Amino acid sequence: MTEPSRPASNPDEPDRVVIRDKRKIDPVTGAVRPVDPGTEPAAPAAPVADAESAEVAALQAAVAERTADLQRIQAEYANYRKRADRDRLGAGDAAVSRVLAELLPVLDDIDRARTHDDLTGALKAVADHLDNIFGKFGLQSFGEVGDRFDPAIHEAVLHTESDDVTEPTCTTVMRRGYQHGERLLRPAMVGVTEPATAAAEEPAEPVVEDPPDVDTQTHDPDPADN
Repeated sequence: MTEPSRPASNPDEPDRVVIRDKRKIDPVTGAVRPVDPGTEPAAPAAPVADAESAEVAALQAAVAERTADLQRIQAEYANYRKRADRDRLGAGDAAVSRVLAELLPVLDDIDRARTHDDLTGALKAVADHLDNIFGKFGLQSFGEVGDRFDPAIHEAVLHTESDDVTEPTCTTVMRRGYQHGERLLRPAMVGVTEPATAAAEEPAEPVVEDPPDVDTQTHDPDPADN
């Protein structure tokens, strides 16, 4: 900045140009020049610090909000993957169950042949191979003589009573039941024997009370009464 200066002693001298360097950074050394408090007032520090603090707080709040959004999106995606995997596995199990249900009549024929001792030779080898394959797919059979009757998995087509059992028991198996995992493919067809009901008690004979004591001894008539 330049400004004219005229000495008061000699008004006839020409104006001189005075150059004051007010740059805060020394162009030669690159150091910060000290501020002369007499020529340039120091800038207020408190308002600048408050503005910087407010800006930092605003940035931290924005970062926290974006972090929360990212965490929420990650949680939603994880839940979506779990649901998708569960649905995929459920659809696969349902398809396998449908195929196994269609093959149950073949297993019934094998069971009948095994019951009549007709399962021999090559047919027995094929039956054993099929049993191994069905076992790998998780097919389970149930319904044995002596099992406790369960209406959820047993279909009772015959009822008898006997003193030999203490609870409803499967004593005859007409057709085995099958399940795949927790899915019931077909209930077992069984005959159920229940405990014999107690015979109705016969009515007790009426109790006849004894008549009061009566002196049955005969007395001769008193002659005085005549």
